[in-house]
Amino acid sequence: MAAGATGYADILKAPHAARLLTGTLVGRLPNATGPVAIVLFTRAQGGSYTLAGGLAAVYGIATAIGQPLLGRAVDLHGQPRVQFPAAVVSALGMVLLAAVGIGAMPVAYAAVAVAGVFTPPLEGGLRALWPSVLGGEDRVHRAYAMDAVAQEIMFTVGPLLVTVLVSLWSAGAALLVINVMGVLGALSVVLSEPSRGWRSAPREAHWLGALRSPGLLALLGSFFFVGLALGSITVAGVAYADDQGREAVYGWLMAALGLGALIGGAAYGARQWAGAPERRLRGIVALLALGYLPLALTPGVIAMTALSAVAGLFLAPAIACAFIVVDRHAPSGTVTEAFSWLVTTFGVGAAAGTAVAGPAVELGGTAWSFAVAGAGGIAALLVLTATQRVLAVPGRTKDIAGSSENDRNGAAEPGFSSGREA
Repeated sequence: MAAGATGYADILKAPHAARLLTGTLVGRLPNATGPVAIVLFTRAQGGSYTLAGGLAAVYGIATAIGQPLLGRAVDLHGQPRVQFPAAVVSALGMVLLAAVGIGAMPVAYAAVAVAGVFTPPLEGGLRALWPSVLGGEDRVHRAYAMDAVAQEIMFTVGPLLVTVLVSLWSAGAALLVINVMGVLGALSVVLSEPSRGWRSAPREAHWLGALRSPGLLALLGSFFFVGLALGSITVAGVAYADDQGREAVYGWLMAALGLGALIGGAAYGARQWAGAPERRLRGIVALLALGYLPLALTPGVIAMTALSAVAGLFLAPAIACAFIVVDRHAPSGTVTEAFSWLVTTFGVGAAAGTAVAGPAVELGGTAWSFAVAGAGGIAALLVLTATQRVLAVPGRTKDIAGSSENDRNGAAEPGFSSGREA
């Protein structure tokens, strides 16, 4: 882990790297905290878990629709012309929700839909920027791992920040503050030199865009279920805290989940991995599923917090490894769109998880909602296992480059050819 920390420090010393990472994380706070903020806001307004899950699901689905479309727009028109305007419109959607509450349900659903559709694809944009900022295979791959670790810190700090804002002011105030921070983060990114100067590689015109890659489709199918598992934990954690009669317990569970991801991601990034990343991803997802299953036991707070930490260990490694797989299977000129599709699919899965976990709590109790997470992990593994032949041959067709435009900096997985054909 010390080697990983040293490598991360080296990456952050590169010009613009710290600013881009920080701006992206702050800019993504609204999206990272959106489901829990919506759940807490709805509950504070007297709404049911089912209603809270429904609103969060609409937000997630809307995000899923918007991310690849905005990602394609970024590939075509550049980052500043897309990212910042989208961040402003998304924030205005959440402001509208805070203003109208759940009394006018059509307006509330429309507000979360607008906020979701216009969520800027900052995450995919950052992945696209790393090669030009860092250069070199080792540094880019380590940046993917660092990015996944930092994301888990954000997913830990974000919900804690929301709960603090709710306790100090109100759930509505939390929505406003988080979204103002998101706009400022996006502004920091798009004003940076790498963001202003970045241009996508030439692309073949195709209505499917990045989705014409069979390997990418297989990966997206798996990460839908990874997202479902994580999304269900958002609602299940709130229900568990209610069972314990202490709202702070939710923060402890999320913090433990993030701590586990931090440890796992740091360990993953501390070494150079040999072998096919697709095969490695199957092993990581298998361990991820194994970590989610015991949560359904819902023991006491101390034991549950420990189980949450174990459940988080393999999430950041899975995300970091998935970035490499995306990079190997994305068609040329679609890097932002391809990464955005991964974010989108993960978000759709998370939305489905919140939607399923809400009724699961009311029908079978908290244990059932945590069981959704275990089922999601198993399903993700089954998809990767069933599609391993497709995932094993990146770049076999003419229009699919094994490492996409990111490989112009040599970011191909060690031990593999780029997969490009003459």
